Order: sequence, then C-alpha cells, then structure tokens
Amino acid sequence: MISVVHEDEKARGSASYALTEREHGHVWGVCAEVEGLFGECRRGTYELFGWVPEGSGVSGWVGSRVWLVPEDEACDAWLLEDAESSGQPVGTDSRVLTGLDDYEGPPEGYRGRVRVHDGHRWLGSCREFTRIMSPEQVPAPIVLRGLAPSDRLRAALAKGTRRALDLEEAALEIRDGQGEMLTDRLLWTTISAWRPSSCGADLIDLELDGGRFTPVPEYARSIWERWLAGPPAAVNTWAGLDTRRRGAWRDLVRERGCRRSHRDRPAGHAYELDGRYVTDEPALYLALGEAVNGPGGYFGGCLTALDDCLRGTFGYTAPATLLWRDAATAREHLSHALTPDGQTYNLFTTVLETLAEGGMDVTLA
Repeated sequence: MISVVHEDEKARGSASYALTEREHGHVWGVCAEVEGLFGECRRGTYELFGWVPEGSGVSGWVGSRVWLVPEDEACDAWLLEDAESSGQPVGTDSRVLTGLDDYEGPPEGYRGRVRVHDGHRWLGSCREFTRIMSPEQVPAPIVLRGLAPSDRLRAALAKGTRRALDLEEAALEIRDGQGEMLTDRLLWTTISAWRPSSCGADLIDLELDGGRFTPVPEYARSIWERWLAGPPAAVNTWAGLDTRRRGAWRDLVRERGCRRSHRDRPAGHAYELDGRYVTDEPALYLALGEAVNGPGGYFGGCLTALDDCLRGTFGYTAPATLLWRDAATAREHLSHALTPDGQTYNLFTTVLETLAEGGMDVTLA
C-alpha cells in the first residue's frame, strides 16, 4: 500500500522537496531526494567573425551578463547570461561564445558589426556573427526518489491515461534542512514512469519528463548544497567565492528573501556594512542584504530591487543610518560600469544616491 500525504502546510514543511500543482497549490507528494535538479542548461552558441579583442579580451568564463551591442544602432543590444568562450577555432579569426539567450535573443537577420561588453568593460568587437544551432539533446528526466504520494497522485497513477499523467504546470518547492522555504522550480511536465522505491516499502520513485525544465547549473551545485543545509550563521560566508558563484549565491538569497516575511525595524536604526569584499556587483548586494537583515539577508539584487526594498517590508524603515566600512574597495571596483547599450555610469555613486533617496544616511569609512 502507498502511504498518503495530506495536502496541508505541515506535510509540506516536513520534507526537502514538495511537488505541487501550480494553479491551486495541491501537493502531489513530498520526498527528500531529487535527481536531475542539477545539469547543463541548453545554451546559445555564437561565432563572432573578425574578432578584435579589447584590453585583456576573453577566455574561459566571460561574465554573468554579457551584452552584444550593434555598432550601427540598428537595433537594441541583446543579452547572453553566464557567457563562456570556447576559444578561437583553428585557422580562423573568430571567437566562439556560448550563453543563455535573453527572452528575445538576437535580432532576426542582423549581420552587422557588434561590440561586446560584460557590464564593466569592453571585451572586443567583430565584423559579423552567426548563431550556431546546437544538436538536439535528449533531456535527462527528473526523478523524485522516495516520494510519498498524495491521494490525488495515487488516483492519477491508478488511472494511467496520458491526460491523467500530465501534471501541466507544476512546481518543485524546495525547503532547507530546517524546513524553511528556500525556492522553487517550475515544471511543465508529465509523468513518464514510476516504480517502488528502495527508500521505503510505501514510497515510490517518480520519473518526470525533463524536456521543459531548466536545471540548476553544475557550477552552482556546491552553493545550493550549502543553502539546502540551512542559512549561513555568519556574514561574508560568500566572500571566498568568485564572481560567477557569488552570482549564484545572490540568486538564492533573492529567491529566499522574496518568499519570507520581514519585520521592519523602527525608524532611526543604525546599520553597518562590511565592505571589505565588495569587489563586484553580486558582492555589493550581498553585503547590503547582510547589513540590513543579517547573515544570508536580502535587500535587493539590482538597483530596481534595492529601490523597492527601501520602500518598506524588507526589514527597513526610513530614516536610518548606514556606516559603510572599507568603502574604498567598492569605489575602486564599481565606479566604472556600462549600461546594456554601452553607456558609462558610476554604479557606486548610483547606489549611494538610491540609498539617500530612500532615507538612508550613509557614512563612508
């Protein structure tokens, strides 16, 4: 006999993973292990012909957000996230870049000159580019091991029809080892197989089609495993990470922070920011979040989100003061930034202005 999960919040909080129905929040089942959560995402590949590097150029991992800017301004810049360079094909003057396309991707048919930057520096330019179509890959399934199914899922499995096994829009809710909500992942999926689980006589291993699932990148696995154990107990736990992994840490801080309720401190509170490790944009927002809301705290992950947090409900009430220690580090690393279309601006100054407009009186030390 298959054990049953009653669809209530208590059942949801008792496991690391809960498979839920998105529209009404019904719980399909809960488990403590998921295979297929991590993997390599489908990436766009571009060959940039006539590549001319600027400065140190590119090699290996290029940047969290890399913008391709048409030099003739015939169309808007477009974005490659988590961009990597696979080098220069032998016997060519090209450079190959891969990354996650933004929702629009490159303009159809555009073949003009393009300059490339990573939000802080120009990386190079090319006379034209082409997008290389990647070979189709069979997506790995998602397997929920040791799943305790709900009545609703038991009924769907017993019926066994294609329609009954189509979960449509579902979500994998992910809780940390303390039972607190960490994040979720959307799944537009169907059940492809199920079998008795070795985790327990009354449990099943449920296999889901992973064709429309975006896995967590492998480079972020260690970050996720750290957070799945529970939130950090001290500030700057992220300080030893490189920019790429700091970005993954920031993403989890944001996803967790936006799902939690925050008790706003009374006006007049004195905050203190440890600025020793603010050498890139992810570190800026991680340090701000911990200054306001303690270890692992969230207080914006970009300028727009910072402005929203300053308006309340994220632990802060204006007016207040902020002592920014070792501010020279951020000034050195964040004073030169580029907008998507390549215009120069000062991120450090812009953040200070945003804080001031939100009622935060900042003292630089």
